[in-house]
Amino acid sequence: MTTRYQGPSPEKIHGMFSAIAGRYDLANTVLSAGVHHAWRRKLVKWSGVRPGAKTLDCATGTGDLAIEFKKAVGRDGEVFGTDFCAEMLVPAPAKAVRAGVDIRFETADVTNLPYPTASFDAASISFGIRNVGDPRQGLSELGRVVKPGGVVMVLEFGQPNSSLIAGAYNFYCSRLMPKIGGLVTGQPKAYEYLQSSSAKFPCREEFADLMRSTGRFAAIEWRPLSLGIAYMYKGTVR
Repeated sequence: MTTRYQGPSPEKIHGMFSAIAGRYDLANTVLSAGVHHAWRRKLVKWSGVRPGAKTLDCATGTGDLAIEFKKAVGRDGEVFGTDFCAEMLVPAPAKAVRAGVDIRFETADVTNLPYPTASFDAASISFGIRNVGDPRQGLSELGRVVKPGGVVMVLEFGQPNSSLIAGAYNFYCSRLMPKIGGLVTGQPKAYEYLQSSSAKFPCREEFADLMRSTGRFAAIEWRPLSLGIAYMYKGTVR
């Protein structure tokens, strides 16, 4: 049971994302051929949020998942998007305006959220939990701010079950992704880190165990995406 996973130092992560923030969206689109948008839409659909719901998206970056949630909760719903790296948030408000949605963006650390207990119907984090210094504390905080019966949604990279698919994917991530990401952002080391962190981060039942260890969730489910390249997790809050 992997419940004591220790993440990277917050200072390292802050510096890395500050350096790539300006070209983060372009790099994501090039490296994933845009499939990450489809993954986010599936996560929002699986969350079951309804119009009028109040949701929180942590490690929101440039706001992609927050925007998808706002589309789901509608005009009467409310969405907060937070990130502990202020530089990553810079493009988010304009992106929300272009999407025709109203979102409140704030700088906040997922391990110490500035919101009252049980104040949201749902909370989420996409491609961010493995970058948190104490991911267990981050998951606990996400559960704390959600009402009983609400959900915490996590989208994260993982490791495919199939050895054939895993081999091809690992070749792409270790050999090609740092070069492509480096060309787009000028920061190849950042994409070497992103590959190595996803390769060793717990996924499937190991990540579900990490969620369970917080004591915040009555039920936890997970689903693979794109043959196990990424995974969605849903925790129903006690």
